[in-house]
Amino acid sequence: MHYIPYLSTIVTFAFTAAVFRRYLLRRGPHLLIWSIGLLGYGLGTLSEVILGLTFSAAIVKLWYLAGAMISAAWLGQGTLHLLVRRRGAAWAVTGILAAVSLLATALIVASPITPAAASYQVSQPISSQYQLVLGRSGLVIALTILLNIYGSITMVGGALYSAFIFWRKRVLFNRMIGNILIAAGALAPAIGGSFVRAGLPDFLYLTELVGAILMYIGFLQATTAPATEPVAIPAQ
Repeated sequence: MHYIPYLSTIVTFAFTAAVFRRYLLRRGPHLLIWSIGLLGYGLGTLSEVILGLTFSAAIVKLWYLAGAMISAAWLGQGTLHLLVRRRGAAWAVTGILAAVSLLATALIVASPITPAAASYQVSQPISSQYQLVLGRSGLVIALTILLNIYGSITMVGGALYSAFIFWRKRVLFNRMIGNILIAAGALAPAIGGSFVRAGLPDFLYLTELVGAILMYIGFLQATTAPATEPVAIPAQ
């Protein structure tokens, strides 16, 4: 499965470029924030590519910070900007998330690489080895959990809420489907984390690829017609 991160990286960076291009056209802040979240997702999968070739302490830290800690939260934050009408409230939460992300960055930079790094195996996924090679404090673990919970609730919850609104109003069927695909894609890496905890780390690569593909298809599906209601996907 070690070729899968290559595919995930290509798909994710293409998705990031599409969302950022739409931001340049529409200037919606949610699009810029989604771009940040997708960039983190892509940096995480790119780190997996590199770590499948050679060991690098800096890349291990980048993988954990970008992929495991902050990407989901920033994707969810984009959804918050789209759905919350009081923009001041959304920006206030963005400021808090930015501060927490800076704290997470400082903590990861300061985290030690353990002596177990000497026995790192490029043939094994980083998801099966990071706990051995990266020393994580209790605060790092707590922030990882909180950021991922926040990202899942806002991204998945917002997408499903928007899909429900379209279903109830019987309008823009393509956007309803797009939101459902986005929600499923956002859930996929979380399912991959469950596989890792169950001792099946290779499946994380597969769920990352599935997640990126589903979210990208959802984006394309949602942008085939003009929006008439706010939706929880990179579509404006």
